[in-house]
Amino acid sequence: MSSLKNTHAGPPSNIADQAALTSTRARIRIGRIDRGHAATLITVLALLSVWWLASHLQWFPPVLLPTPEAIVRKLGQLWTDGFDDATLTQHLAASLSRIALAFVLALVTAIPAGLAIATSKIARGALDPVIEFYRPVPPLAYLPLMVIWFGIGELSKVLLIYLTIFAPLTIATASGASRVAKSRLLAAASLGATRFKLLVHVVLPSAMPEILTGLRIALGAGWSTLVAAELIAATRGLGFMVYSASRFLVTDVVIAGILVIGAIALVLELGLRWLQRKLTPWHAEN
Repeated sequence: MSSLKNTHAGPPSNIADQAALTSTRARIRIGRIDRGHAATLITVLALLSVWWLASHLQWFPPVLLPTPEAIVRKLGQLWTDGFDDATLTQHLAASLSRIALAFVLALVTAIPAGLAIATSKIARGALDPVIEFYRPVPPLAYLPLMVIWFGIGELSKVLLIYLTIFAPLTIATASGASRVAKSRLLAAASLGATRFKLLVHVVLPSAMPEILTGLRIALGAGWSTLVAAELIAATRGLGFMVYSASRFLVTDVVIAGILVIGAIALVLELGLRWLQRKLTPWHAEN
């Protein structure tokens, strides 16, 4: 009877141990998240406190460092009344439309180009030298040439952002595609997969983590380039708004514009992180 009781008592004990282990891991994970959020909150509050003290104690003249309350009021005014013949919404829409168009164009060309570089010596020989030649050149270095060739309209800015996004996304795609395990390719080929099916069903999913990482880097670079391009060749946009305000020493508009630019960049980054976790959960866990 004693042995029967012990035998019967074994599985529940194992189940209880597994449940306890799972619960412990969950608490550790939640604890890490809470500590991370707490650190973020403390950092933000510390920066705001320093800003509040520096502005209210007038460590700098108000024309150089407005108070946080003044910036909040200015954001409301920009939203309703605007600045330089356009509201904040119109400036924001102009910037987002440019980055969206360039992003889509880069997405539909850079990923195929990266796959081609990884799988074809001819494509590598044709594309790699061009990309490696212009990639280290700062985009603002060839912005004047874009303006000379295409004018100060939308084409020059969209093309500049496109080139900025294209290079890192192509390189990331090529790097991810070239690291696909040969055993996967051979297994799929032995089952009758064509070259196209190998690319779509084996190479592309395997390279997706690096593609998404490259996409995050490329989109951040493209957003920075957009704002810089609008400083020189634009009549509407967040970069143009900041530059125009700086010319007349309207510091509150400058700071408000910088905060909006940073907030949009943060939203884009968090959105891509969420997409990466959804599309490549195995990579996100690692």
